[in-house]
Amino acid sequence: MNGFAAVFIIPFSIFVFMFLIVPVITMLLDSFQKANTGFTFANYQSILKNGFYHQAFANSINISLISSLIAMIMAIFATYSLTKLPQSIQNKMINFANLTSNFAGIPLAFAFIVLFGNSGLFILLFEKMGMHSLSSFNLYSLSGLVLIYIYFQLPLAVMLLFPIYNGIQYQWKEAAAILGASTVQFWLKIGVPIILPSLAGTFSILFANAMGAYASAFALTGSSYNLLPVRIGALVSGDVFAQPELASALALSLGAILVAAMLLNEWLTRKVRRDLQ
Repeated sequence: MNGFAAVFIIPFSIFVFMFLIVPVITMLLDSFQKANTGFTFANYQSILKNGFYHQAFANSINISLISSLIAMIMAIFATYSLTKLPQSIQNKMINFANLTSNFAGIPLAFAFIVLFGNSGLFILLFEKMGMHSLSSFNLYSLSGLVLIYIYFQLPLAVMLLFPIYNGIQYQWKEAAAILGASTVQFWLKIGVPIILPSLAGTFSILFANAMGAYASAFALTGSSYNLLPVRIGALVSGDVFAQPELASALALSLGAILVAAMLLNEWLTRKVRRDLQ
């Protein structure tokens, strides 16, 4: 049995090492290099001193927090409503959520440009209807990026939260009702504390998903809106001055932020679970 398992484990381990560990080690080594020089901290010094990169970090964190929070709030209510539908409809909606969560990148940006661009379908429709506050919507701004991020964040949040609601047993609601608790009291005293650790984990996944998004933002705004993944891409494939070493330092900094967010989520989850015991 051990030999049979090794047949599958060894190729998988080689795959993980070649496509996950080796690239990280390569980026780590490159981040301490500079053209025509040896080992140096110049790349990290540039990140710390350059306000342009500070803005990229701030913009990426800002848009990730806003889109993740809005998507989480919408998904909480949407998923709860979904659990009230017949099983056949639930399966179809989950399949649809899986489809839309993967509809991202250039096709998603193009679809939003057709609908909400400067001459988009809905923009022209709002203008014809005299709804000037809506017709002046700027898709190529922070609000437009947040809208696109929410589009692919919301179905992902629904898929992650759906099993959580199914974990709340109907007997708990019956017991709470027998003891005189209302639906609101059940959720405040029992339901929310139970699903709170899972909500925190879902939020951290959404935040990481938004922080690493590149294709949709680049296809929509190019380099006009300063985001960290866009800056990394520009440094790797720059037409004038490519700086892959600096891009590696930025990528590792981005990874450090995501690891810090995961550790914070893990600490909060443990704290909540200890308080519930």
